[in-house]
Amino acid sequence: MAVQIETLEKLERRITLTVPAQEISAEIEARLKKLSRTVRADGFRPGKVPLSVVAQRYGASVQYEVMNDKIGAAFEQAANEAKVRVAGMPRITPKSDAPEGSVSFDATFEVYPEVKLGDLAAAEVERVRCEVDDAAIDRTIGILRKQRRSFAQRPAAEGAAESDRVTIDFEGKIDGEAFAGGKAEGFAFIIGEGQMLEQFDKAVRGMQVGQSKTFPLQFPADYGSKDVAGKEADFLVTMKKIEAQHLPEVNEAFVKALGIASGDTEALRADVRRNLEREVKFRILGRNKAAALDALVERAELEVPKSLVAAEVDRMTAAAREDLKQRGVKDAEQAPIPADLFEAQAQRRVRLGLVVTELVRQQSLQAKPEQLQAHIEELSQSYEKPAEVMRWYLSDRKRMAEVEAVVVESNVMQYVMNHAKVVDKALAFAELMEAQA
Repeated sequence: MAVQIETLEKLERRITLTVPAQEISAEIEARLKKLSRTVRADGFRPGKVPLSVVAQRYGASVQYEVMNDKIGAAFEQAANEAKVRVAGMPRITPKSDAPEGSVSFDATFEVYPEVKLGDLAAAEVERVRCEVDDAAIDRTIGILRKQRRSFAQRPAAEGAAESDRVTIDFEGKIDGEAFAGGKAEGFAFIIGEGQMLEQFDKAVRGMQVGQSKTFPLQFPADYGSKDVAGKEADFLVTMKKIEAQHLPEVNEAFVKALGIASGDTEALRADVRRNLEREVKFRILGRNKAAALDALVERAELEVPKSLVAAEVDRMTAAAREDLKQRGVKDAEQAPIPADLFEAQAQRRVRLGLVVTELVRQQSLQAKPEQLQAHIEELSQSYEKPAEVMRWYLSDRKRMAEVEAVVVESNVMQYVMNHAKVVDKALAFAELMEAQA
């Protein structure tokens, strides 16, 4: 008999599922009998527990399992017969008007939408490029020097200056009242590196050890703590210690410490250039890929299944809780995470996934074996033992699936670039790095 599907609205559908009550009863009894062979109960030998005792103890849970299995199987069969592509999990509700000798349920669900791809010829896509020049290499070597810097205490008569590490006591008040996070003792930070608000940074410059100072500070309207955002506080700061920064010289010892056996500075610069070119390539690829995908999604027409968005929100929330747990946050599982925090991002992810899937299907943009191999080889080149890294990827299906997703996105990007109006833009190295950060 043909399955009757009721259209509710947009992507939502409903099917009535009917299962013979005798079939459910027989399956429950069979499972209870199987369970009785292994279950243990006081006063009975293993395998000799009466079925009535087993049913009393486990009957409800077994019935729940059987109902889930039977309704699930009935829904799968009905969906296959109706040839519908179900998006997400169905919502099952019991019906009171079931035929005699059976149980009935309504299965409400969503189907995958029709995706209409737009005309890419009308799209304008920005394609950026970036060259690694000597300034970029100098900048990177400067960062490497900072990573190996040392600090030495300044003479007492000298005031705090740019790049000094200062240790202070401070206390802030708003309208004469202390606030959370506004007080600390022995707090250290480096002047000019953005660790503190600019007004705070400027206030401690020139202070000497033992000196105290009071100054006003206006918190930005978008400050992380809502309790103080947009408000003005008065801070009392006492300078406890000032240490001047000392950067290592770029010499043979410094170069060797970075793993360049020859100690030659030109060899270091060549190594830095190779690494930067690899990094720039991936960042440029990511940025251009995002621009291409934006153009693709903006011109597509489709309804987005709410069930898929809800599932994506659940995944993102779970990932956020796991991240909190890894950071050592206490009771991360109970941390308040607003339900709508990831809504917009989840909506976009689902929409993007549906549009990309349709384009890949229509244009046969699936990842080819040689593309996967080439991508893994490129990834492995930044490691000391590339062959081991390649084996690490190739030995795991999940990791290979991630590689495949990246390659498919690159194929989609190239397709969009080939069919859209491309506007090339040159980016300075610093601009690319800062934008990505």
